[in-house]
Amino acid sequence: MCSNEKKLIEKSKKGDVESFEKLIEKYQVIAFNIAYRLTGNVEDAKDVTQEALIKVYKFLKNFKGKSSFSTWLYKIVMNTCLDMIRKNNKIHTISLDKPIENKNGNYNFELSDNKNVLDEKIEQDEKIKIIQRAIKKLPEKYRIVLVLRDLQDFSYSDISDIINCPVGTVKSRINRGRMQLKEILKEEMELFLEN
Repeated sequence: MCSNEKKLIEKSKKGDVESFEKLIEKYQVIAFNIAYRLTGNVEDAKDVTQEALIKVYKFLKNFKGKSSFSTWLYKIVMNTCLDMIRKNNKIHTISLDKPIENKNGNYNFELSDNKNVLDEKIEQDEKIKIIQRAIKKLPEKYRIVLVLRDLQDFSYSDISDIINCPVGTVKSRINRGRMQLKEILKEEMELFLEN
């Protein structure tokens, strides 16, 4: 944590709203993206992000610095998101046709370069729907780690801190999640090719 961030945290703990706004400025986009990838809905993601940032401000006095500020913030975002999903008991999709912002900038999924041919466009859209359905079918514990690792590019250690479980468990869940996703996609593609 840089000294400027430490100063902003200390000022924010004393109620300085301007310092808090500066503190969270660089984390808001990733926080929103995590919420969006887990909820699959822009409005829900906005609500979750806003609610999570209010919680961050409210509980900042409890932040001890044992983990990085960003990890602590993203954990609050993830937990707020999961609470909302459980409350609404909805299954949401993850859009693969929109850029995803992670720590290294934007990332676009590469599907088909030839978007002018109607048949290819229809097939591409169907593949996206298949992937979305497959991700929705994953158990929550696998969906979360895959979103954090593969879509948001978090390290195993950061994911471990965010979901509060050992690194070995994180790696295991990622591996199992990827295997399940592969099997689900295989079944979905077979159904697609039959039609």
